[in-house]
Amino acid sequence: MPIRVNLLAEAKSAEEMRRRDPVKLAIYIGVLLVVISLVVSSSLQLEAFIAKSDLAKVQAAIASQTSEYQQVLNSQNKIADARKKLDALQKLTDTRFLQGNLLNALQQATTPGVQLTRIRLDQSYFSVPGTASVTNSGNLVILGRPTMTTEKIMMSLDARDSSANPGDQVNKFKDIIANQSYFKSFLNKTNGIQLVSLSPPQNGSDGKPYVLFSLECAFPELTR
Repeated sequence: MPIRVNLLAEAKSAEEMRRRDPVKLAIYIGVLLVVISLVVSSSLQLEAFIAKSDLAKVQAAIASQTSEYQQVLNSQNKIADARKKLDALQKLTDTRFLQGNLLNALQQATTPGVQLTRIRLDQSYFSVPGTASVTNSGNLVILGRPTMTTEKIMMSLDARDSSANPGDQVNKFKDIIANQSYFKSFLNKTNGIQLVSLSPPQNGSDGKPYVLFSLECAFPELTR
């Protein structure tokens, strides 16, 4: 009976052992895991790129809205400043000193024997700088204070008393001025009119005696 000998059996056995080698299997698994991780990483990078693109679009939209909002705030500030100026002009118009009314009141305050020789009106103004409107960290507009101007008016009346007894009409003229409706309403309630000078009697070119006197009328200070 013939005996068959397989000369390749040993090589096949070695090949099968190499195929079943756990180290080689581990390498294959490792390579597979690396490939999977690369795929996952690429996917995450793609998602991150898309997210950054969306974020940039949102930020651009927010910046656009912020710019428009700032423009609105600037417009509101300009409108507020214009309104303040208009209000100040209106107040100035409503409270301005009218010299025509003053002269009309003086015509109604007369005393026999007393003649006005000079009227002097001093008007002085003192300004306090205002502050500008500002926007705080909460985007709230804090209105500034407008420039304030204080008006001070002082009127001096120089007159001549040539009545029968020069000097007797001085206080009467002062009282008539103080009680005239216009001056009673506008002069200071305390020391609104004062006698500041009174000359001794003297004779005029016609030989008639007279005295010269001066009254000072103070109006209340007005702040606009």
